Amino acid sequence: MRADLPLLKRGLFSICDAVTYSSPFCRENVRESAESMDQLHCMRISEMNWMMVEEYLKRDDRAVLPLGCTEQHAYLSLSTDTILAERLAVEAAAPLRLPVFPVLAYGITPYFRAFPGTIALRVETYMALLRDILDAMSDHGFKRILIVNGHGGNAPAQGLVGEWMADHPGAFVKFHNWWNAPKVWAQVRAIDPVASHASWMENFPWTRLENIKLPRNQKPMSDLEKVRRLNPKSLREYLKDGNYGGLYQRGDEEMMKIWYTAVEETRALLVENWD
Repeated sequence: MRADLPLLKRGLFSICDAVTYSSPFCRENVRESAESMDQLHCMRISEMNWMMVEEYLKRDDRAVLPLGCTEQHAYLSLSTDTILAERLAVEAAAPLRLPVFPVLAYGITPYFRAFPGTIALRVETYMALLRDILDAMSDHGFKRILIVNGHGGNAPAQGLVGEWMADHPGAFVKFHNWWNAPKVWAQVRAIDPVASHASWMENFPWTRLENIKLPRNQKPMSDLEKVRRLNPKSLREYLKDGNYGGLYQRGDEEMMKIWYTAVEETRALLVENWD
């Protein structure tokens, strides 16, 4: 393990013990990101007590709730969606000193159930869980909540948010699918339009696993209409390793361009247009 890996782990995720990264550009920017979050780590709900939260609510009512998933991502971490959603939420909120709630690490992913390690929640279970979380946050005084969603399968939650707000006048929730938000998606397309689930576009230094050799070829794009029709067992047979199509990795300089775009686009949502 590299001597500088603890910079990634400190204040971030235990999964970062398994991260590798090679570019000096990336290494320097990741170091700055880790140190920045160290300085503001107290705004993580997991590192606050109830009195600190009560005091915070006297001056602000904003908070961030990241949504992830535990599912196959080919050669990347099974926690890829969780890692990205939580890290993005923290980096976006830290300079604003806004609290970030623990990431919801399980999501709606029935199609990947044949891949070991994938955990799928039923839609009704997920909706009930998210509603209870939002109810509790609102009861305590959080009235402006940004949901940073890292998993496309969690899309039904976006409908729930509208229903929940109708039942909670005075509360506002923004639902942010960070990976296909306008500026991020434009950056992805500018780098390589052949991008999909478990391909290069999800291969960041902090979702990459140590000592895992990745294929160097560009995998042909899967037939997405066919993907939607297949049951879990058939889908595993069709996808093979789990990548939907595209290269498995691109340069870290390119990935950091996407990342910083994502952080800025997410932070803007915390500041702008809450009325």
